Amino acid sequence: MGVRILPFVVAALLSVIVLFTPQSGVPTAPPGTDKVVHFLLFALLMATGRYARLPLTPLLAGLICYAAVSEVLQWLITPLRRGGDVLDGLVDVAGIGLGYLVTRSVTRSVTRSVTR
Repeated sequence: MGVRILPFVVAALLSVIVLFTPQSGVPTAPPGTDKVVHFLLFALLMATGRYARLPLTPLLAGLICYAAVSEVLQWLITPLRRGGDVLDGLVDVAGIGLGYLVTRSVTRSVTRSVTR
């Protein structure tokens, strides 16, 4: 793994900040922005996890669990004044899918160009 893990660690730390910042610290934004942020954040987690060469099955399972647990925690930790949202969890999973598809496409592209 080596230094390849660093982008994943940074993305994971960023996700903790984004997902668990109290509502009072979240800037106002147009409707739907929250869903876009969730989607891109989880795509980033998957992409950087694949870049770090983390095994796919544990990475996928871990990110799906993290998506679910983060929503439950947002709902349970009342001082955050945030609410868990099933739709956010689904958007997280869609972002994981995008991250996988992008990294698979890039990997195939690189593999084809190296073998030529």
